[in-house]
Amino acid sequence: MKIRIGIMGYGNLGKGIECAIQQNPDMELKAVFTRRDPAGVKILTDGVKVYPAAEAAGMKDEIDVMILCGGSATDLPKQTQEFVKLFNVIDSFDTHAKIPEHYAQVDAAAKESGKVGIISVGWDPGMFSLNRLYANAILTDGQDYTFWGKGVSQGHSDAIRRVEGVKDGKQYTIPVESALEAVRSGENPELTTRQKHTRECFVVPEEGADLAKIENEIKNMPNYFADYDTTVHFITEEELKRDHSGIPHGGFVIRSGKTGWNGEHQHIIEYSLKLDSNPEFTASVLIAYARAAYRLNQEGQSGCKTVFDIAPAYLSAKSGEELRAHLL
Repeated sequence: MKIRIGIMGYGNLGKGIECAIQQNPDMELKAVFTRRDPAGVKILTDGVKVYPAAEAAGMKDEIDVMILCGGSATDLPKQTQEFVKLFNVIDSFDTHAKIPEHYAQVDAAAKESGKVGIISVGWDPGMFSLNRLYANAILTDGQDYTFWGKGVSQGHSDAIRRVEGVKDGKQYTIPVESALEAVRSGENPELTTRQKHTRECFVVPEEGADLAKIENEIKNMPNYFADYDTTVHFITEEELKRDHSGIPHGGFVIRSGKTGWNGEHQHIIEYSLKLDSNPEFTASVLIAYARAAYRLNQEGQSGCKTVFDIAPAYLSAKSGEELRAHLL
């Protein structure tokens, strides 16, 4: 019996989920739901239909886990607590400051419906969160550092495209190498936002646009670029397509800590990711947690969970016996 997956939203992440399902033989794609006209949405899997989002409720008995692929700003705060009334759900809610509030709302709805909702799944929050927790639990006297990149920030790229006179653009977040080395060498530096990352923008301007004005507006944009050393490159549409069409990302979670009676021994724990495709990797994490949500619900569990609450064995298609024999 395969785990029946529904995909809510078919952008980069939804397509990544579809690709991940074919790599997991214990799962099948049951349906894709969209707010667009379903007739205009072409998916990769033969024999699976695309439905209007409004028709999802009618399929609550045909889908074991619904994976929500909307954005964290406006979609997921509403969708997750609504859909967990009907399905086990997974989301990738990544507004860190609002996770406690999101958790409380989803937990109340999920306990009422008897379903499992796993929120904030992906690589940060998600895999990076787990590695921060493991490292904190082990090196209790220490300091955490998280670096993101080099990679495309989709939110920052959208912010560039909103600037007047900009036709298209991509933004890369880049860790500052000297800061990374200082952390890896155990110096435990106190680092400001500006000292940890730089931002590099590749901008296609509209014809006749004021380039100096665009550059100034980007560099001084609050919450996005003002706190960073930012470089703006103006390029052609052809160059953007040729050199910047991918969505790579990655980063590092590092904890530096001491052990011994007088803290005389220094240790570094480091977890790193180098991703060719941010959405496809994120989708692969979501699929593993979909398996966990299904299993937990089969055991009679309900309520909201985060990656901290899920035992690793629940993520794997392998049996406990296989895991102990080959991975332990």
